[in-house]
Amino acid sequence: MTHSDLAPFDAVVLMSFGGPEKDEDVLPFLKNVTTGRGIPDERLVEVGEHYYGFGGKSPINDQNRALLAALTDELAARGHDVPLVWGNRNWDPFLTDVARELAQGSGTARLLAIDTSAYSSYSSCRQYREDFALTAQTLAEEGLRVEFDKIRQYYNHPGFAGAELDCVREGLDRLAEQTGGLDPARHRILYVTHSIPAVMESASQARTIGYEAQHRQLIDWLSDQLGERHSLPSELVFCSRSGAPHVPWSEPDVNDRMEELSQEGVTGVVLVPIGFVSDHMEVKFDLDTEAAETAGRLGLDFVRAGTVGTRSAFVAGLVDLLEERAAQVRGEPVEAPAVTREGALVPTSGACAIDCCRGVLERATQPDWSA
Repeated sequence: MTHSDLAPFDAVVLMSFGGPEKDEDVLPFLKNVTTGRGIPDERLVEVGEHYYGFGGKSPINDQNRALLAALTDELAARGHDVPLVWGNRNWDPFLTDVARELAQGSGTARLLAIDTSAYSSYSSCRQYREDFALTAQTLAEEGLRVEFDKIRQYYNHPGFAGAELDCVREGLDRLAEQTGGLDPARHRILYVTHSIPAVMESASQARTIGYEAQHRQLIDWLSDQLGERHSLPSELVFCSRSGAPHVPWSEPDVNDRMEELSQEGVTGVVLVPIGFVSDHMEVKFDLDTEAAETAGRLGLDFVRAGTVGTRSAFVAGLVDLLEERAAQVRGEPVEAPAVTREGALVPTSGACAIDCCRGVLERATQPDWSA
């Protein structure tokens, strides 16, 4: 595509979860995350220990700033002269404030959003759409007309998939260097993503193959691409469970699975955070801290592969997706490339069905996503 803008959109919004910047931000941030759940402050302080161990600062904000800068460069290189801003669900800069600023002046703004989750589920996609609707409603009450659209979920877009493949290869090369070579009998790839409640997984299957199946399709593609040099058995595991013990969530937990593998004679693992686009708190604490400690206790050789972050293939892919969605809205045909057999979700219209990943959960069972 060669358009010099992303018409009919007035601006692009990078939409994310948000995170605290310092110790005194942690409790107010967690209150925002858990609004309506009735969780006492004492419990939030316990959860906040994850943040206090990192000086009260979530890595996600600096990572979003870096992604914003990389997207700015890519848009400029393609001749797209549109504002690019960053808005969060739970911390400054808040989406509503950012959208208000864009709309003041003309009184209207039509915005195209990127969110920082690649897969389909209530928490990783539909809830962002609900954020857009709430922001539009809030600003309408102030006399401002703001409309939102968003790119499709991109777990199987060639840009995200290609960047993920590079992450896996680099991680395997590090394990090979560490151990003197890869051994399928002793080494495993554990692809790690955010655990979600079983009811959320079921809801994600309303219009797609589902959250877990999307991961597995991408893992199958990655395995095909790795080739003989990097061939190891692999599987999908989960982290960051945050619900009540009696509520079923995705399993197995990454730590539990490493325990089992160690008992089965496995001596080394590469953890690939396939469910996360950057090294935010859940990666730094759940994988780099807890999982690394588990591996150390078990005597496993341990490598945590990188996330796609600001890798050029990922950034270019996001801009491809902006161009794709803008073209769809203009009524132009698009190719909507995908590396998996599911293909691009609703490639003709680009819009989600009203019942896609519907919200069927009580807030108390929802995960705290991408903090």
